[in-house]
Amino acid sequence: MKHFVVDEKVFDALPGYCLGVVAARGLDNARENGTIARMLEKSAAEFAGEFRDVNVRELPSVAAYRAAFTKLGMNPNKFMCSIEALTKRVQKSGHLPHINPVVDLGNAFSLRYQLPMGAHDVDRLEDCGMAIRFSTAQDHFLGMGEEKAEAMPEDELVYVSGRTVKTRRWIWRQSDDGKITEATSHVFFPIDGFEDVNGKAVLAARDELAGFLRQEFHCEVWTGWINDKNPVFDFSWT
Repeated sequence: MKHFVVDEKVFDALPGYCLGVVAARGLDNARENGTIARMLEKSAAEFAGEFRDVNVRELPSVAAYRAAFTKLGMNPNKFMCSIEALTKRVQKSGHLPHINPVVDLGNAFSLRYQLPMGAHDVDRLEDCGMAIRFSTAQDHFLGMGEEKAEAMPEDELVYVSGRTVKTRRWIWRQSDDGKITEATSHVFFPIDGFEDVNGKAVLAARDELAGFLRQEFHCEVWTGWINDKNPVFDFSWT
C-alpha cells in the first residue's frame, strides 16, 4: 500500500504544521468541465476585485508561509511560495489560464481559501508513495520542461516519492514528472497549513473539495488530516 507520510523532523522545524489531504480514484480528467472552468473564473475575478490594491505578501494567508520559508533558510523573495505566486498572478491579470479540470479545480480552491494546494498523480508515485522530508544527496529533481534531472542539495524540505523530488523547497516548484495530465485518474491533493493560523480553513477546504469531487466526478474519495500526532495517510485502494 502506498502511503503519504511527513517526517517527524518537519514538525520539529515547523511547529503546528498540518495538512488536509484528499485522494480521489476514478475521475475523468480528459473531458472538459464547464462547472470547474466557471469556478476558476469566478475565484480569480473575486480575488482580483477584493485584493486589487493589497500587498499580497502581507495577507495573513501568505505571511505565514513566507515566515516558514525564512525559518527554513529559504529566501521568500527569491523562492516565492505557491500561494503567493498564484495570488500575485491573479491580482495582476484577474484570471488564470485553463489547463485541465483537476489543475483548474486546485487553483480555484487555492484562491477561494488562500491556501497552497498541490495535486499529484498517484499512479506516477513510487510503490512507497510520497513523503515530506528533508532531501539527501541521493535525491534528484526534473524541472518543468527539462530533459535531464538535477542532483539535489541536502537538507531542503521537499515533497518526494522514493528518490524523486516532486516539489522543491516545500511548496515552491513542482517537477515535470509530478504534473497532472488529461490521463490522470487517481489524484492526491495535499493542503498545507498551520493549526494555529489557518487550520480551520484547511479543514473546510478539504471537506468542500472532497464533496465537490464526489458530486462532479462521481468518483471514490478519501480524506485525512496530518499533524505531529498523526503523520501518515494511506492510499486506501493501493
